[in-house]
Amino acid sequence: MATLTDGRRIVIKIGSALLVDRATGALRADWLHALAQDVAWLKGLGMDVVLVSSGSIALGRGVLGLPRADLPLEQSQAAAAVGQIRLARAYEEVLAPHGLTTAQVLVTLEDSADRRRYLNSRATMATLLGLGVVPIVNENDTVATDEIRYGDNDRLAAQVAVTVGADQLILLSDVDGFYSANPQTDPGAHRYDVIDAITPEIESMAGDGVSGLSKGGMITKLMAAKMATAAGCAMAITQGAVMRPLTALAQGANATWFRPQGDPQAARKRWIAAMKPRGQITVDAGAARALGQGKSLLPAGVAAVAGDFGRGDPVAILDAAGHMLGQGLARYTAAEAVAIRGRRSDQIEAILGYPGRAALIHRDDMAL
Repeated sequence: MATLTDGRRIVIKIGSALLVDRATGALRADWLHALAQDVAWLKGLGMDVVLVSSGSIALGRGVLGLPRADLPLEQSQAAAAVGQIRLARAYEEVLAPHGLTTAQVLVTLEDSADRRRYLNSRATMATLLGLGVVPIVNENDTVATDEIRYGDNDRLAAQVAVTVGADQLILLSDVDGFYSANPQTDPGAHRYDVIDAITPEIESMAGDGVSGLSKGGMITKLMAAKMATAAGCAMAITQGAVMRPLTALAQGANATWFRPQGDPQAARKRWIAAMKPRGQITVDAGAARALGQGKSLLPAGVAAVAGDFGRGDPVAILDAAGHMLGQGLARYTAAEAVAIRGRRSDQIEAILGYPGRAALIHRDDMAL
């Protein structure tokens, strides 16, 4: 069975009910301070930590005096605009005493559906994590319409886990795992410690809510598990309302773990390798050796560019003899790649007129 401390990069999903008191609309400050202790502990173990947090609408609703009933879209977006700044400030204030820097990252479904925006998000998150920052991710409710919404933060968290190459996703919930039926109405219901695969039988068990979850609530958790585990990321559902819920999970608190289907990096490499290339990049002998050592492809090592591809499109990587070395996702368009081929990375800005990324194809976006 997986354990929390097995992870190297972990995404933690936090729901509104954990952060905001339903009766008063106020932030649950004690709980958030305790969570910050958990995050600091994980960071101290050398882990990268990403928080996917709800709560902006719930916080903004209280400040604006809006009713707790379903709000029309424009009022939800107004509440989100007011609540987002308070939510970000709350995380900053509880994590700063632990020496941790936070960043707010607001996304919509379009950011993962559009390849270019997806790559930009991925690169930004990778840079933040590389700098030791704790990103706080939320759906950008101030601009998202129904057509471009994730609609629930379980699936958003799974998408973030895939984007950053996490090996663990933890859903802090109001239920301590996945049950065979609703334990409040079925005495024979049992909680699963581990689920190896999400079968039709498992899916059929998500039909009834558990411990206040709506029917859709557990179904969306299974959808998140499917997305995460297919990308090589283990996922856990555990009770989040307790103080220091991550410490509790590490110490054996009730949870259901969904086993990953392989390694996250290997799963990404398989996805890239299966794509149809839109162009070709021929590299010189020095670059071919560097790629074999696990390095990124820099413009200086590019000998020729063929095809009409855009940023984020898959391209074949060939050696000087025309043998295919692999393929990867280009960080420049074909025209830009032609302009900077053979040049040093520090010359890119002078050639293109703007500062670009050092690598033409980053090693994380490459399958050899």
